Amino acid sequence: MPIIESSIQRVRSNEVAHARRQPQKSAYRAAVKKFEKAAAAGTADQALLQVTSSAIDKAETKGLIKKNKASRDKSRLAKLLASK
Repeated sequence: MPIIESSIQRVRSNEVAHARRQPQKSAYRAAVKKFEKAAAAGTADQALLQVTSSAIDKAETKGLIKKNKASRDKSRLAKLLASK
C-alpha cells in the first residue's frame, strides 16, 4: 500500500475505473465467444454477426480495445461466418 497521499488517491481512482471497465469488457468478450461458439455449431447468422460487431464497436468507442483490434476482430468473425 502506498504511503504518499497522491499515490493513495491514484490507487482509489484506478479501482473505480477498473470496476467501471470490467463489466463492459466482459460483455465484449462474451459476445465474441457466443458468436464463435455459434459458428462452431454452424448456427451463426448475419444477425448474430451484427450484434457481435455492435459489441465490438462499443468496446472500441469506450476505449477498451484499440481501433485496429476492433477491425481485426470484426474481420475474423466475418471470415468465420463466410467459411461456414
